[in-house]
Amino acid sequence: MDLTTISEVIRRPSSRPGAEWREGDAWLAGGTWLFSVEQPGLRRLIDLTGLRWDPLVPSDAGLEIGATCTIRDLHALTPPDHWIAGGLFAKSCEAFLSSFKVWNAATVGGNICMSLPAGPMITLTVALEARYELWATDGSVRTVDAPDFVTGDHRNILAPGEILRRVHIPASALTKRAAHRRFTLTHLGRSTVFLIGTQTPGTSDLLLTVTAGTTRPVRIAFEAMPNGRSLGQSIDAIPDGVWFADPNGTPDHRHHLTRHFAEEIRRELMAGGPV
Repeated sequence: MDLTTISEVIRRPSSRPGAEWREGDAWLAGGTWLFSVEQPGLRRLIDLTGLRWDPLVPSDAGLEIGATCTIRDLHALTPPDHWIAGGLFAKSCEAFLSSFKVWNAATVGGNICMSLPAGPMITLTVALEARYELWATDGSVRTVDAPDFVTGDHRNILAPGEILRRVHIPASALTKRAAHRRFTLTHLGRSTVFLIGTQTPGTSDLLLTVTAGTTRPVRIAFEAMPNGRSLGQSIDAIPDGVWFADPNGTPDHRHHLTRHFAEEIRRELMAGGPV
């Protein structure tokens, strides 16, 4: 869509682009949402792709994902064998309701900052215990745990002009066993629910991440594998107002599916089933 109110595009921002921020600005990365709807309040675009941030930096400490890393690049990543949970990268990328054209442009950071319930990069990073590095307009930097970033449907903690710079996933999370479940009304539809469970090798713990069916990600931790009743009670304890409603499912439907798939994940990890 043509954005008729835009009067300026900054193609080569400074290395700390927040200092250039003013009312009516928008950060531009992939632009797959920005150019899909009218943006009457915008006057200027600041193109972050010109900064050429490294998309993916693996190390002994884990994986650093630049905010402008495309979904295509993340999907193409071949994780080392000891990153047992590495299969979640491809699975989460494939949860996008999008064409290859969108994959080539859409970014990890953009999907997180959109903060939609069905954002698969939110599911991935919350489940893998990521931390986000945020840059403020005054030059300060803060880091936040992934579950604390999204606060509701299309809402997050970013201040005006603040930017998501990078995502860090720790090696300790990448070496966990993982199981996931996702439900859509149609084969290539938007996620109605998307759950990931992880377990530390040599333990019976469980970290369950619930998304898409809720307005914000919910993460539930157990030091030891719960029985089915305890797991169900923990899901029932999610506040009613957190369950999401849209044409893909009612809150009750999503609650039911979450209980069902959480139990499947519990049994799979207990049995040592497929990752």
